[in-house]
Amino acid sequence: MSVTVEQRVVPRGSDELLDDAWELKERIREREGLLRQRRGFFADAYRRAIVHAYVTPDDDLVGFAAARHDGYVLFLAVDPDYRGEGFGERLIAAVAENAKTVSCHARVTNERALGFYRHLGFEIVREIDNYYEDGEGAYYLRLGEVEGLRDRLSDYLRR
Repeated sequence: MSVTVEQRVVPRGSDELLDDAWELKERIREREGLLRQRRGFFADAYRRAIVHAYVTPDDDLVGFAAARHDGYVLFLAVDPDYRGEGFGERLIAAVAENAKTVSCHARVTNERALGFYRHLGFEIVREIDNYYEDGEGAYYLRLGEVEGLRDRLSDYLRR
């Protein structure tokens, strides 16, 4: 579904788009069984992050990445109706603009996320048993130093 979108940056401490981000995360959780955080945890982490988002002219949230200042991605979500159009790649590229590395955790069973991150050049640094509240393990993934990172992702920022 091709659509005109606006890129927004939500500064740390802001609740802008928080409810929309929570609703998108919950739709994904219900549909795919992922992103199972509690509301309080999610809201606290969201407020401590810089949030990169894509929004339609009607203010519908297409996707967002909430990241710490060091490039650690706390949350990445793209509405399933908009997947495959490069929004996830552009969100990671936006995080990379101000970080030396980009890193995240992904469930060991989340093949879609792992495939996405591998496609961008992320490498598994280590596996962590019982990382999530439900006891499932996670991979810690990292993309690398800024020089190569910006080169690999700069095309997504221009789209």
